Amino acid sequence: MSTIVKHSEERLMKVLLAPVISEKATFVAEKNEQVVFRVAPDATKPEIKAAVELLFKVEVESVQVANRQGKQKRTGRFTGRRNHTKRAFVSLKPGQEINFSEEAK
Repeated sequence: MSTIVKHSEERLMKVLLAPVISEKATFVAEKNEQVVFRVAPDATKPEIKAAVELLFKVEVESVQVANRQGKQKRTGRFTGRRNHTKRAFVSLKPGQEINFSEEAK
């Protein structure tokens, strides 16, 4: 599937919300050479791939997406819920790397 999809640069800047820095994300990054991002709820796999390639200047092999349900929480007698989130597990091609610790200076 080598179709070239054009996305507006403005839209691609809004697709990636934040990198996920957690124990699970670090484990996945080391074991499977993947990077985890929080993404916009309406983002598609081709958009996520294009956004990562544009922002980090790396080549993306594949993208897996997981929708996470927000947790039900209580404060006293009132119940509420956290927002639902969408996460993207981005596999980079061999030899590619994104290092977040360097950029946060």
